[in-house]
Amino acid sequence: MSRILVIEDDASIRLGLEDTLRAKGYRVTAATRGAAGLELAERERPDLIILDIMLPDIDGFEVCRRLKSGARATAGTPIIMLSARGAELDRVRGLELGADDYVTKPFSLMELLARVTAVLRRQARAAGEPAVLEFGDVRIDFARQTAHKAGRAVELPARAFAILRVFARRPGEVVTRDVLLEEAWGYERYPNTRTVDNHLVKLRKALEDEPERPRHLITVHGSGYRLLVERAGAEPE
Repeated sequence: MSRILVIEDDASIRLGLEDTLRAKGYRVTAATRGAAGLELAERERPDLIILDIMLPDIDGFEVCRRLKSGARATAGTPIIMLSARGAELDRVRGLELGADDYVTKPFSLMELLARVTAVLRRQARAAGEPAVLEFGDVRIDFARQTAHKAGRAVELPARAFAILRVFARRPGEVVTRDVLLEEAWGYERYPNTRTVDNHLVKLRKALEDEPERPRHLITVHGSGYRLLVERAGAEPE
């Protein structure tokens, strides 16, 4: 059964989560501080992390950033963030840092369990995918969360790797914006399709030789996008 790490300083919420998750058969460990959570994540290598934002030492945003750093073994571990805050900007910030879902307190334990199941299902599906994506002179290593273009390292946010994973599942196929939202964000109420377009613009700037005339990340008007995966020196499809 999947291993879940809960990083939450509120005892009533933490114990409730532990009891509920264990009752569903999950193996659960817990931490009350951000630093301890980081250490446990490195040591235990959980399958999922439930992370509170308001922690007494390091806030959850910083913990998420460190967990998702490409240099860490936890870079590919999915994270569900918890917060009493309901502001849209907080949700945006958490998702941009690489969180896979965001739940606002107070929340229903049944809803949280449903989100845990959905995130783990997506993670299991991703486990069978290629660890590396190559197109043109670009090489994306999903396991290490690293990107190189013409042999040079390119810094990409965690969300960019999630988007590229969606294309890696469907090389050469048209991928709709709704599919990108569902699989790269997995969050039904945020963001919107315009956010997808903005991320594709940024990806092109990072990975295309001529972002205004892309050879790989192609817009299919009225439908979405597709990734052409020909290698460097080859003619585009």
